[in-house]
Amino acid sequence: MNGNPQNPTWSIVLAGGEGERIRPLVTRWLGRHKPKQYCKFTGNRSMLEHTLDRADRISSPERKVTIIARSHRSEASAQLMQHASGIVVEQPVNRDTAAGIFLPLSIVRAREPNATIVVYPSDHFVYPEERFVEAVSQVVGAVEKMRGKLILLGVTPDGLELDYGWILPGQDLCYLDGCCVRAVEGFCEKPGFEEAKAVLDAGGLWNTLIFAAKVETLWKMGWRYVPEIMPQFEDLCSCIDALGQPWLLDEIYSGMPKRNFSSDLLTRAIADIAVVQMDGVRWSDWGRPERIVSTLSEMGKQPAFPLQCLG
Repeated sequence: MNGNPQNPTWSIVLAGGEGERIRPLVTRWLGRHKPKQYCKFTGNRSMLEHTLDRADRISSPERKVTIIARSHRSEASAQLMQHASGIVVEQPVNRDTAAGIFLPLSIVRAREPNATIVVYPSDHFVYPEERFVEAVSQVVGAVEKMRGKLILLGVTPDGLELDYGWILPGQDLCYLDGCCVRAVEGFCEKPGFEEAKAVLDAGGLWNTLIFAAKVETLWKMGWRYVPEIMPQFEDLCSCIDALGQPWLLDEIYSGMPKRNFSSDLLTRAIADIAVVQMDGVRWSDWGRPERIVSTLSEMGKQPAFPLQCLG
């Protein structure tokens, strides 16, 4: 599925994180820090490589923007060279997740403002990939029919996970090609035990932060909910050909306030957001070493790192 010339689909891959919570494990394992998206915890591909390959099954490789930290250039380049990498943009400093999304969105908007974008964090475990790709394709199709909505993928929880964000789905909005699109009543970020149990009992879903939206829908949401950072990205759209010059992003990011995409935008934009429940997919945010081991153990696999590295 690659969209069509009138409504092309682009992928945005978020790979700028440091993976601080998993730093002790990686340091004991490799003898140095390596952000988790570049690690090969199982098999022959890193988490980033898995994400790039999944994205290329939804949109064409040339319609892909991967955002990395400038400080990760050497780490990322070695892996991106093995893939049809599309456009790679280096964020000079971390200004939190809203900037991490609106920077690559600016690039897509400057090229194809009528596009649909799919945003993928690069540190997620997903299995099986075929069912995941099918679910994302359904969400992309739903966005084409519901152009004013940002549509999130939610996962049926298998327990009281306190590190995850949760979505509380609302009423059914519509069925499109067998896909139920539901309103969102609220979000719950990293709840305590009692709060998580209440959300679980109410039918809550884990928030994957994988979503699709039309470019202009998300751009308008940016101006409505995080207007402090949008003038810089509006300016970038008009000088996108100079993006390869490091000074340009240095200037844009200089003094930019930090804004979080979840807490500063999503939680305030509930009326503009819908959710699709993804079933039949094992999904995990590998933000903790124990979660990596647990996921692989349930699948009968051993992690690439020795278990004594867990500490």
